[in-house]
Amino acid sequence: PSCLFSCIHEGGHGLYEQGLPAKQYGTPLGEAISLGIHESQSRLWENCVGRSRAFWQYFYPKLQEVFPTQLGQVSGEDFYLAINRVAPSFIRVEADELTYNLHIMVRFEIELDIIEGRVHVDDLPEIWNAKIQDYLGIVPPSDAEGVLQDVHWSFGAFGYFPTYTLGNLYAAMLFRQAHQDLPDLDQAISQGNLLPLKGWLNDKVHRWGRQYTPADLITRVTGQALTPEPFIQDLKQKFGTLYQFPTTGTPPSPQ
Repeated sequence: PSCLFSCIHEGGHGLYEQGLPAKQYGTPLGEAISLGIHESQSRLWENCVGRSRAFWQYFYPKLQEVFPTQLGQVSGEDFYLAINRVAPSFIRVEADELTYNLHIMVRFEIELDIIEGRVHVDDLPEIWNAKIQDYLGIVPPSDAEGVLQDVHWSFGAFGYFPTYTLGNLYAAMLFRQAHQDLPDLDQAISQGNLLPLKGWLNDKVHRWGRQYTPADLITRVTGQALTPEPFIQDLKQKFGTLYQFPTTGTPPSPQ
């Protein structure tokens, strides 16, 4: 299913670009605010919408029509559970919402060591594999599923990966605010109507171009500064329900 969510992800980027102020095109004011905000748009559509029950309530029957052999006998509930299954993975873009940010940590730590001269590029495969084992408990069978899987470093995009985690945090805050402003949002999504959310994002985020800093924008839209709490709470609620573990209270102390 990774191609499904990659397509939704890139579509989120595209909607942001299409929503930028046309009158300011070609000027700095007509550009996206930051890479973190840009990734918030892709991650919001990919995960907040694309991995939700509401979205697939409408779109899963259509997906079954396109892939009758693969999905014809798979129930909507089983499909929903499958796309939200939590398990260590070698590939970042195929990672679940809970383990995804561990992939970012691996890359960030390696980038920092490269830039500060603590490691040599020739040693990256070994370093990568060791970190993946430390964070996720698995070892890539090849560099294609390890250190060479991303395009970012090959074209010089060092320091980009943390923008995905920033995007996750922004997305959670924005999606929560969208629900407050659009009380019937889940119902609309479950009916295949994505225009209310698209319009809300156009109005609250896209149309401003680079008029505000990321910090100013998120405060204007949500009333609070960037915080990981909505993201953490949403994951606890979602996966606590899916995996049937307590979502509140203090975890028991180790014996």
